[in-house]
Amino acid sequence: MSFDYDLFVIGAGSGGVRAARMSASHGAKVAIAEEYRVGGTCVIRGCVPKKLFVYASHFAEEFEDAVGFGWDVGARSFDWQTLIANKDVEIDRLNKIYMRNLEASGVEILNGRAVLKDAHTVMLDGQEIRANYILIAVGATPYMPEIEGIEHAISSNEAFHLERFPSEIVIVGGGYIAIEFAGIFNGLGADVTLVYRGEEILRGFDGDIRTHVQDEMVKKGVDILTNNDITSIRKKGAGYEVTLKDGTSRKTSCVMYATGRVPYVAGLGLEDVGVALGSDGEIKVDAYSQTSVDNIYAVGDVTNRSQLTPIAIREGAAFAETVFNNNPLAVDYSNIPTAVFSQPPVGTVGMTEEEARAAKFEVDIYKSVFRPMKHTLSGRDEKTLMKLIIDRATDKVLGLHIVGPDSGEMIQAFGIAVKMGATKAQFDATIAVHPTAAEELVTMKQPVS
Repeated sequence: MSFDYDLFVIGAGSGGVRAARMSASHGAKVAIAEEYRVGGTCVIRGCVPKKLFVYASHFAEEFEDAVGFGWDVGARSFDWQTLIANKDVEIDRLNKIYMRNLEASGVEILNGRAVLKDAHTVMLDGQEIRANYILIAVGATPYMPEIEGIEHAISSNEAFHLERFPSEIVIVGGGYIAIEFAGIFNGLGADVTLVYRGEEILRGFDGDIRTHVQDEMVKKGVDILTNNDITSIRKKGAGYEVTLKDGTSRKTSCVMYATGRVPYVAGLGLEDVGVALGSDGEIKVDAYSQTSVDNIYAVGDVTNRSQLTPIAIREGAAFAETVFNNNPLAVDYSNIPTAVFSQPPVGTVGMTEEEARAAKFEVDIYKSVFRPMKHTLSGRDEKTLMKLIIDRATDKVLGLHIVGPDSGEMIQAFGIAVKMGATKAQFDATIAVHPTAAEELVTMKQPVS
């Protein structure tokens, strides 16, 4: 049987690009199709521009904090259009780098949304293309509920391209995207209301982390409405009026939904080819990212295994090793370090206290809440939280959780220790770096429970 390519990748996000480049390095003839821009959600409309926005939103507090250190900052103002323009320049730069890297690896880039015709054939702008293997890496797209007036709402995609900065914004959701954008808009000067249908934000995270972050966000001025939801959105003059489940209503200049992302599989032809889908529309795969069709694989958010960019990259690399380097490789999803760029930020790895107790571990909990050294002079009322969950039987660190400045940077390093199975005794034997916040994790001596 004759093929145009050894591998055809649908979707040029982080997972697809890594799989394409590595497969090409193993000698495969590879093409990759992208309907929007090379780089995917993370680079174009996700983690990268969002982190730039987070940096921008920090300056208001930095200016205030500087006074305690003897600085007279003087008059200051913020220009939304400047931030958007500079962000766009950086995203364009990264997009070009991704394209150059693909081309340098010998991967052919095709523009358009490819659709499956059969197990070895895709259609792209009316052209039939045949490949021995097909990899689906189309990612996920924001979920928007079917309520009255939903056409007036934006998702995180549009938040990066608003023509005008909203003086007020209602954000719906309680996950990391919602609370990150709540911190961004609040820091840049908007009046922010966060509406979440659950009892407390950040479902799935450690309970102490959830409470601590929510309390700190409220102190910073974010109005958090839990056990609530929007039932309708109506246009009102230059803005909108949202009606809430509790019967109250609010006026706002912008409504944003961040209530999760769903696999972007509509119109791909998966059902016609026999690729099995899960209950949430995700592509079902085995440990090696193989679908129910032998030569079709899937990686990244479209599989809904773990919607994190580094996971998609790892899955893409494992696919290339498995299929084109005769080295079957399955991704290990245990003890994944994760950062949430909320304000204050979160770093976490391993089990939550709730998970550890549900798994019948006898645990010792070490926890410390303190004011970061910086704020002894800034005067800001913000607390850092650090928490260790220890298996009493083995002394092994089951989970490590941080809320506070630089927690994302810290968790990358501490994640190595947890992944290696470090014990509390080994943490205790590590000399502290003083004065730092991180030293608290190697100096906590008495469990709180």
